[in-house]
Amino acid sequence: MNDAHDPGHGSSPAAWTGMIIMLVGFSAGTLFFWFDQAALVWASASLLAIGPIVGTVMAKAGYGVGGSKTTATH
Repeated sequence: MNDAHDPGHGSSPAAWTGMIIMLVGFSAGTLFFWFDQAALVWASASLLAIGPIVGTVMAKAGYGVGGSKTTATH
């Protein structure tokens, strides 16, 4: 298989950071929904929107798959 077209399956600091932010938002939102805390549910939902933005900004800053900050320089 040709590795030149392999997107890396999101194995980058940008992808991990974005997904962790969204996972925390989803988990906290579920917990706050269970405790009937509407304001905190909406605050947690905002993390679901912030996660992809952070991931995209980090990827553009070089922390994405094949980015300048993630490739080894010898």
